[in-house]
This record gives sequence, structure tokens and C-alpha cells, in this order.
Amino acid sequence: MCFWLGLENMRDKVSGAQRWVVKIGSALLTADGKGLDRGAMAVWVEQMVALRAQGVELVLVSSGAVAAGMSRLGWTARPSAIHELQAAAAIGQMGLVQAWESSFGEHGRRTAQILLTHDDLSDRKRYLNARSTLRTLVELDVVPVINENDTVVTDGIRFGDNDTLAALVANLVEADLLVILTDRDGMFDADPRNNPDAQLIHEARADDPALDAVAGGVGGALGRGGMQTKLRAARLAARSGAHTVIVGGAIEQVLARLKAGELLGTLLVPERGMLAARKQWLAGHLQTRGTLVLDDGAVKALVSDRKSLLPVGVKAVQGSFRRGEMVVCVAPDGREVARGLVNYSALEAQKIIGRPSDEIERLLGYVDEPELVHRDNLILVQ
Repeated sequence: MCFWLGLENMRDKVSGAQRWVVKIGSALLTADGKGLDRGAMAVWVEQMVALRAQGVELVLVSSGAVAAGMSRLGWTARPSAIHELQAAAAIGQMGLVQAWESSFGEHGRRTAQILLTHDDLSDRKRYLNARSTLRTLVELDVVPVINENDTVVTDGIRFGDNDTLAALVANLVEADLLVILTDRDGMFDADPRNNPDAQLIHEARADDPALDAVAGGVGGALGRGGMQTKLRAARLAARSGAHTVIVGGAIEQVLARLKAGELLGTLLVPERGMLAARKQWLAGHLQTRGTLVLDDGAVKALVSDRKSLLPVGVKAVQGSFRRGEMVVCVAPDGREVARGLVNYSALEAQKIIGRPSDEIERLLGYVDEPELVHRDNLILVQ
């Protein structure tokens, strides 16, 4: 099988990415179950701090809570009972977040802990709240440290692995790049443990069906992931146009070398760029909840100037919708010009339409966004 794409500029896209989600697996963080490897964590933190100094925005997805808890409890096999997993996570999470905070603090960097469940990202309102929190933290130059909320999850709401969680976070924050640090050097065209002739797959399309045959089985005793979950994560990330690198976390200065454009690990690329992928998703979002009637100035701003929709340009609100739902934008003559995800509910929109954005806080008592519909969440239909 040949996966090499021969796309010379793909590594440039990795080194030029400005928003990274970095996911680090349990086996790496706990030295295969021996407890948190603070030395390794310090090395990754040093590289992440250097990336931040180069202008890269960072979100860290950290496994290791259950594995760290297992180590503290003296367990050698991952339990299957949900209450035992929750107990191990509760014990391990304390040490995990303290270790990250301490390591980043040595470089004068602030961190924030965020624990997520599947419900948080499937409920539209909680999804938007999580996105707003993460975007605010990044803007405040704080490194969010994200983990699945293993202390409260049940079988129905588990992500199942932190690779999937990392991909969903990449979608959530609209990251350019997802870096999955693992105990393998990347994806191979055969199992390198059994086949000495196995070759590293340097680049491939994330949606290439041939990758399924070489993704292998599930993960080890400490985690729930394997190369299959990493491939699935890359495909999830590709839906929003993000590139994914699957690479060995133990490789010396791995993050710094990726930033420098060095050929490391396996790069899985999306079919479409970030904006095109998002617009395609919006175009396929068929269910609409309401209508915004625009004035001529707003129509021009959307259609000709490709700007966001501000409350001042809206004349009327029709229908009942919640924040984050899809609405239709129509011209004064009723002609549909765009569709988009609205930042305020119908009741809130009624209070702010026709008014400048700097009056939103006075009219509502708070402000989520200055736009009624942001241009990144809007697609023209003309």
C-alpha cells in the first residue's frame, strides 16, 4: 500500500498552524503505569511554553487520571466496573492537575482544568458555553487542561477514549492542528511488533479507507485507545478542517521539531480546508428554527462584504429559537440570502435588533458575542 501524498507544503501547514490541541496518552504520562512521569511532563511543558512564545495557541487534552489513580491504589489492571473507574479517576485527577499546574507554573504560565462529558458537547447550549469558556481562556493566555470527567460518567455518556475527546475539542475550538502523542512513532503499513519490514506512513488523507486495514487493534491495559481510535479521531478532526499528527511522545523535542517542520510521525490531512469544511457542515444543516429579516445594509454587509451579521442590521425576528440554532436570514423582500448559527435566543434577539452592539449589555444585562451571527458560522445561499 502507498499512502505517501507527495505534498511538500503539508509539513509547512503543520509548522504554520496557530492553534494546536495536544493530546497525551496514559501510557506516556504514567510511564506504563508506574505513576505520573513528572520528568516527561516537564519536557513537554517546556516545549509547549516555547510554542506559546512563538504565537501558537494551545489546548492540552491530558489522559492519565485513571492510570494515576490505579498506580496510587496499587492496581495493575484497568477495572471494568464503572464505580471503580470513577474512584480511580477521582484519586488520580488530583495529582494529575497539580502536576500540570506546577510544571507550567515554573515557566510563569497559568493553567485551567476543564472536565467534560459527552453530554457537554451534545447539548447545544452547553457546547456553546464550553466553547466560549475555552476561547476566553486562550485569549487570556491560559493553557486549558482538559480531561474526560471520569468521576461522574456512565457507560451512556463516556467518550470512550481521550483521542475522541481531543478530536471533539479540536472541533470545539476550531483548531488548525491536533497532535496525538502516543507510545508509537506513528501509523505503520503493518504491525512493527510483528513485521520488521513495516514502514511508517508519513502522510495520508484522513478519509483514506486503506488506513482501516493497518490501524490495528485496541489499546493497552492502561487506556481505552489504540491506533483505530486515533484514526477515528483524525477523521473527526478533519470534519472541521484540522490536520492531525500521530507521533511518538518520547521522541526528543517532538513538539518543537514538528513546529520546525520536521518530518515526524504520521500526518493525516483533511479533504477540505477549515473554513470550507465548516461551511459544508453548515450547508448540510437543514433544520432551521427561525428567521431574521435584514435591512438592505445588512444584506450588503453579508453578501458583498462577507461580514458578520450585527443586531443593528436586523429589522424583525420570526419564530422561536435558542442560542446556537440555525436561522434563515432574508432580505426586506423575503428573499433568502444566508443561513447561520445564531448567538442569541429569539427573545434576546427581539430586545437587541436595530441597536448597535455596544448596547447589548445594557439591554440584556450581559453580552455573549457582539454579533448576532458570526461570519464563520454563516453560509450564503445566493
